[in-house]
Amino acid sequence: MYTVSIGYRDGDKGNILDNLLSRMEQYANNLEALVAERTSDYLEEKRKAEDLLYSMLPKSVAGQLIRGESVTAEAFECVTIYFSDIVGFTAMSAESTPMQIVDFLNDLYTTFDSIIENFDVYKVETIGDAYMVVSGMPVPNGNLHAREIARMSLALLNAIKHFRIRHRPEEHLKLRIGIHTGGVCAGVVGLKMPRYCLFGDTVNTTSRMESNGLPLKIHLSQQTKDVLDHFRTFEVELRGQVEMKGKGAQTTYWLVGETPTSSSS
Repeated sequence: MYTVSIGYRDGDKGNILDNLLSRMEQYANNLEALVAERTSDYLEEKRKAEDLLYSMLPKSVAGQLIRGESVTAEAFECVTIYFSDIVGFTAMSAESTPMQIVDFLNDLYTTFDSIIENFDVYKVETIGDAYMVVSGMPVPNGNLHAREIARMSLALLNAIKHFRIRHRPEEHLKLRIGIHTGGVCAGVVGLKMPRYCLFGDTVNTTSRMESNGLPLKIHLSQQTKDVLDHFRTFEVELRGQVEMKGKGAQTTYWLVGETPTSSSS
């Protein structure tokens, strides 16, 4: 019987060790690339989540939530609020399919959103056909809040006159707008879908200004008119005494337009 002895020569041992080291280096490189890819994916998803939060809440409030800080309610002494709704929206909804209404509101509010970006305002929310915007918070801007909302309202009213409903191209849209100035309290409500909400009598009064207005008209309260008078550029007409639910008789005005001057520009 013969015994066969198999061994490795020094050269063979060196080749195996080199091969092992090479494979370990390749594995490390692949692992590093995989970690970099996963990190990039995570950062991209994190950016998307933050962008979504920034679109839902004011940047200062969203930043606090991202940093894990608690957001406390704030009181603002003087802001100006805009409310609008669509005249005849209930009848239109009854005569249209749900998909047509969704497309219509998306077209309308996409147009509105592109316009309000030109002003120092914050879009609070849309509920059905109602559109709510505020200026003077969460970052105060002195008395400019009334001017910004007034100019924005004129721009939206002008846009609505040229807006066409996709499934009713022959029909002209009519907007009813109400504006009021006063103090509010604001804070974040909810955890899963947090909303930045405004509270106070100013919100209720603005809603009354809108509901007691007329189609294609901008209805101003006395408080808003008093602030706009400081700019001396806005054309305002007296409407007179209007009986408002829970408010009694109120003196209100129509905002007609603005005549810019060299000083206001």
